[in-house]
Amino acid sequence: MRLIVLSLLLSAVSAAPLMAAEPASPAAASPLVIGETFTIESKALGETRRINVYRPQPWGLDPKAPLPVLYMADGGIGEDFLHVAGLVQVLSGNGSMRPFLLVGIENTERRRDMTGPSNDPQDQKIAPRIGGSAAYRRFLRDELMPQVRQRYPTTDERALIGESLAGLFVVETLLQEPTLFNSYIALDPSLWWNRGAMLAGATKQLPAVTRAKPQVFLASSGQPELAASTARLAALLQQAAPSPLVKYLPLPEETHATIYHPAALQALRTLFPAPPPASP
Repeated sequence: MRLIVLSLLLSAVSAAPLMAAEPASPAAASPLVIGETFTIESKALGETRRINVYRPQPWGLDPKAPLPVLYMADGGIGEDFLHVAGLVQVLSGNGSMRPFLLVGIENTERRRDMTGPSNDPQDQKIAPRIGGSAAYRRFLRDELMPQVRQRYPTTDERALIGESLAGLFVVETLLQEPTLFNSYIALDPSLWWNRGAMLAGATKQLPAVTRAKPQVFLASSGQPELAASTARLAALLQQAAPSPLVKYLPLPEETHATIYHPAALQALRTLFPAPPPASP
């Protein structure tokens, strides 16, 4: 009997550390929030659009200080919003650019919104609907921009950034409504659209661009067709208005899939440099 009791006691002692080592239940996870999101019932587009907003907070910036606004197409969380928000945060934090409020427009029908009309049968095959860029621009001008001004403290300075078909939209907006934004950033713009008609007709629109005096940043990857057409557009702009406000950056080592981040880094540094620190 004593042996049985002793055996039970030893078993309980040896099991105690194992029972104590069982991990506690993990704490509940919380959502990781980096900004704000809201929706707009758009009459121009006939649908609800989601808008994502990020305000950087570098050291010393008044949280209520008005900021210029950087609008971006392809601005969904699953699109390009997060990596551009990261650039804005890092560059404003290390003094490489002025702080901007980033406003990203999430896509619903990207190929509809980013393109103008096209008579090319190949273009007409890329999506059920194309040619909606004018309506998308009305949405930006008449619906989104007033909402942003109402919701956030902003200055009158506005910039637009886009890549690929969104870069095409940036160039179209520059040529058709150059005063809508103060700065235009087009990365690997799809200027092949509609057999290159936009580039072919750009000369007629350059006087209005010259009068508006926007800042323009163009970049191209190593894809030959895109690089050649972007270089031609840069040359036209520079000839019409010789100015350091037009910057063209070829990045032949990048592909169409990789150009956005490195080109956007250079664009934000170039167009929006932070003022030098005040003398002590």
